[in-house]
Amino acid sequence: MTNAAGLVAAQQKMKEAGVSQAAIDVFTHYYGELEAGATGLILEETIEPLTAPARLEDVTVSEEEAREALAKTAIIKLNGGLGTSMGMDRAKSLLPVRDGKSFLDLIVGQVQKAREASGADLPLVLMNSFRTSDDSLAELSKHEGLEVDGLPLEFLQNKEPKLLVDGLTPAEWPQDPELEWCPPGHGDIYTAILASGTLDALLDAGFRYACVSNSDNLGAVPSAQIAGWFAQSGAPYAAELCTRTAMDRKGGHLAVRKADGQLILRDTAQTAEDEMHFFTDEFHHPFFHTNNLWWDLEKLKAALTERGAVLGLPLIRNKKNVDPTDKESPEVFQIETAMGAAIEVFEGATAIVVGRDRFLPVKTTNELLLLRSDAYTLADDGALRLAVKKAPMIDLDSDFYKTVEDFDRRFPYGVPSLKEASSLTVYGDWTFGKNVTVIGTVVLEDDNGEPNRVPDNTVLEGGFLEG
Repeated sequence: MTNAAGLVAAQQKMKEAGVSQAAIDVFTHYYGELEAGATGLILEETIEPLTAPARLEDVTVSEEEAREALAKTAIIKLNGGLGTSMGMDRAKSLLPVRDGKSFLDLIVGQVQKAREASGADLPLVLMNSFRTSDDSLAELSKHEGLEVDGLPLEFLQNKEPKLLVDGLTPAEWPQDPELEWCPPGHGDIYTAILASGTLDALLDAGFRYACVSNSDNLGAVPSAQIAGWFAQSGAPYAAELCTRTAMDRKGGHLAVRKADGQLILRDTAQTAEDEMHFFTDEFHHPFFHTNNLWWDLEKLKAALTERGAVLGLPLIRNKKNVDPTDKESPEVFQIETAMGAAIEVFEGATAIVVGRDRFLPVKTTNELLLLRSDAYTLADDGALRLAVKKAPMIDLDSDFYKTVEDFDRRFPYGVPSLKEASSLTVYGDWTFGKNVTVIGTVVLEDDNGEPNRVPDNTVLEGGFLEG
């Protein structure tokens, strides 16, 4: 089958699955790039580091300006993730985080508290995937008064066929046909919000701005101050950044494109292997991209209308196996784009450095342990915030704690107290009893290769405990 036939087959497959024409047009654009050999790499010689962005701590916004801007702001959460890296097969945002409350419960609490404090309507809208929609809407239905008249609680992310590396034809996997599909990365949010009618609905209801973030980041609470700054800036688009540390070497960063002075986003997958030392150098590229974004909805609509829903974000070519759990299954390309890459589409787009408290992602059970512990407290605005000067470092043995199921089995009575801990490193299979406290730097060793137990009421204070 020729590549042209491969594209036609992919388009037909999408049509038959009810995918919107706008999403098919975007897929067609990237298929052409893939076919032409595009890799999406951004070379270091083509960019300058971003070294002096605005800082929230230097911003002055009056209370009235902040309140007015927040009143015109919608809260959008990316909620398509399944938490597969932690062994989950349903919406990651349904995972209990604190006191039996899930990410979604806590997000609803943040929105409701911000509504009470500001008087703003603050609609909450999820971008769900075909795998997360039903469960997430069921969770939201438990919260009364959440909906804002005339606005949906969700719009759906699109899906596209995985393409065989050999021939660029749609992959077939009869054992589980769902694995023949993938989401187009969170850059699809622009196509999805337009094609679903949600963008028009927000504009018709009088909303001018949107604050967009990942549903697993409980730090991205509604902020009147940032809303006021964004409205004041007149920018079409803004990204929140944080100062990088040695622990932030994997996160994407913004840079200035030498050719035209435009801000752009570069992610790990867009960095050449022999240039990773530039990418991971926290002094060379001193800020990382949080994926907390601010949009001017009117300017977003204008850009999408002008470009026929194809913003032309840089391609991310991800090579995977059609069945991620079977390394012998055929290799496929997943065509993806990053939501934050849209910064290069908008002339006058900007960025602001915010406090680390606005970035609390949960990608592994290490972070889950921290957020469930007393090292964090639930603040009055519904945000989880550090209760100590510095978060302890957590490193759990991935052979025994990688999945949420394995993690919960080893903390049957809840997680230990960590507010006096500097770090906790666990080697091997340890189950924790009731009322365990960690103080200072603690390492649990695995000398006997057998399951071990930390007894009830144990204080682990500094040094090593051997199993």
